[in-house]
Amino acid sequence: MKKIGILGGGQLGRMLLQAAINYPVETFLMENDAECPAAHLCHHFTKGDITVFDDVYNFGKGLNAITIEIENVNDAALEKLESEGVKIYPRPAALKIIKNKIKQKQFYKDNEIPTSDFFITQNVEDLKALTHFLPAVHKIGEGGYDGKGVQIIRTSSDIASGFNVPAILEKMVAIHKEIAMIVVVSQTGETALYPPVDMVFDNRLNLLSYQISPADITEKVLWKAEAISLTVVKALQSAGIFAVELFVDKEGNVLVNETAPRVHNSGHHTIEANYSSQFDMLWRIMLQYPLGNTEHILPAAIVNIIGAANCTGTPVYEGLEKVLEIPDAFVHIYGKTITKPGRKMGHVTILSKEKQELIHQANRILQTLTVSSYG
Repeated sequence: MKKIGILGGGQLGRMLLQAAINYPVETFLMENDAECPAAHLCHHFTKGDITVFDDVYNFGKGLNAITIEIENVNDAALEKLESEGVKIYPRPAALKIIKNKIKQKQFYKDNEIPTSDFFITQNVEDLKALTHFLPAVHKIGEGGYDGKGVQIIRTSSDIASGFNVPAILEKMVAIHKEIAMIVVVSQTGETALYPPVDMVFDNRLNLLSYQISPADITEKVLWKAEAISLTVVKALQSAGIFAVELFVDKEGNVLVNETAPRVHNSGHHTIEANYSSQFDMLWRIMLQYPLGNTEHILPAAIVNIIGAANCTGTPVYEGLEKVLEIPDAFVHIYGKTITKPGRKMGHVTILSKEKQELIHQANRILQTLTVSSYG
């Protein structure tokens, strides 16, 4: 039986472990919190810091393979483990490109992958010489996630809110749609694509509100999105699951926004809506089994369950029973012991053949289900 480790114990690790019970695999997990959402689902839990070389290296010794649920891991330890024969998904070389937004953006340019124009900045002072490039989006080089580490700089008066560390200033794109493609790469280089998803964001929190799959795009845009996504992933030269987030402008041009080298929020609906979920698929890759079927069973929508403003503490899920009354709605609570404003606490997947029904139920759930706190 293969021994496979997961670095990180949040909701992605939790859902990955939920899928692991279908396979002959011994699971190992490392996280610095023994009460994390995934801790009780693995065979072996190790308390440790995924950013510390010794913790990651000692955890990985003796395992057959390791995957990640967040990019902010110690890649030097993963490189050493890889050199000693441990399979890493994604490969450390790919992770080092993606975890740093400066390297990631340069990677797109070097590989002639369409993306928005950009400048590299070292500090806020650099922004003052780039007022001609505004409006633009300032993204911190490393450490940003879930909308954190992103600042919109519309005019020179916004420059003070920029980042005083190495970052990327990206030209703002007139976006018609934001879509995502989940791309699968096997150990032998075989690829598969999940149908694309439409992403609708909460601009206030810069977080995904809901998404619909398949995306409502023309066949021409679909072909571009698929071709570009495959180009990105093939250039990374790594097996695994990759989520390529894309902008579609009003002229039908498709640009890469960012890539995640792991299972991703934009693929959560695949648990119920597709024959093989993104989580099932990653186990197939790591265990070197045949790839699963990425086709839809039914179209789907996802609504993120987000911690309410001004609420920090033990979570209370208000409106949960009403949501559970909705036919073909599937609730996933992530098991986090503390809620915070804007924190992802769960998601709901809705299935329907009718797009308008998906939109209607997504908005209904957004209005019905809230996460407050005791005290």
